[in-house]
Amino acid sequence: MTAYAEVIGDPIAQSKSPAIHNHWLGKLGLDAEYRAHHVASEGLADYIAARRDDADWLGCNVTMPHKQAIIPLLDRLEIGAEMVGAVNTVTRRHNGALIGTNTDVEGFLEPLRDELAKQHYFRMARIIGTGGAARAIAAALAEQGFTLVIAGRSQGKARELLDAIDPEGEHHVAPLLHFAEPTDFAFDDREGCLDLIVNASPLGMAGHDPLAFDLSHAPPGSVFYDIVTHPLDTPLLRTAREAGFATIDGLSMLIGQAAIAFERFFGQPPPRNDGDAELREILLS
Repeated sequence: MTAYAEVIGDPIAQSKSPAIHNHWLGKLGLDAEYRAHHVASEGLADYIAARRDDADWLGCNVTMPHKQAIIPLLDRLEIGAEMVGAVNTVTRRHNGALIGTNTDVEGFLEPLRDELAKQHYFRMARIIGTGGAARAIAAALAEQGFTLVIAGRSQGKARELLDAIDPEGEHHVAPLLHFAEPTDFAFDDREGCLDLIVNASPLGMAGHDPLAFDLSHAPPGSVFYDIVTHPLDTPLLRTAREAGFATIDGLSMLIGQAAIAFERFFGQPPPRNDGDAELREILLS
């Protein structure tokens, strides 16, 4: 039998993870596979139980809606996943223990590293979403010195998220509709500010409602970062780009987090050359 890893979620047909991992496996000539497997919420426990007994299973990536629900089914969490409270990668140790980790944090930060290496006198991020990916992103940015504004359908869930990842921080919550309506707030337009607008929700994804975001909430020089990958060029990114803002698409985070997971599954780092240009071409074809 061939060793394999996979990605699980509901839905899962749109996942680009198999194309990413199998591209790298082919480049390295490894005798292994990476698959997509549809798992509904009510089948998650049975899925984990079955995979525990499959000697060829190396682990799985976890996408919505399972990033938090999978935690009680695992044997241990690594520190990063425990802090975030969400798991996006499960690996099996030699003793059979299933270990949950979170590679979303580093994957999200990867395209921001050059900017984050600079000194700023103020950093603020407006984050849409309160799910597992949003928790990882909020934790990553809080660690990088950002003041956060979390917006979601439930302000209670947004506050719970902030209390979990940075209870001492001076962060804020807002209703989702707050960013849909215009504002005349006088932003600080001095150089040296770093402002991010992050969509960490399914809004704007094919099959979901669009994300309503009025550009008056974006300070001058803001960077728009949308983690949705289907479609890749979301209405939010198009609107922001047409208004002159810098944008980062969901492939950047997806490839970055996949590279960390790949090494955990298959024992060696993936071949990443020319800024992943060849891989991006494959994913966009």
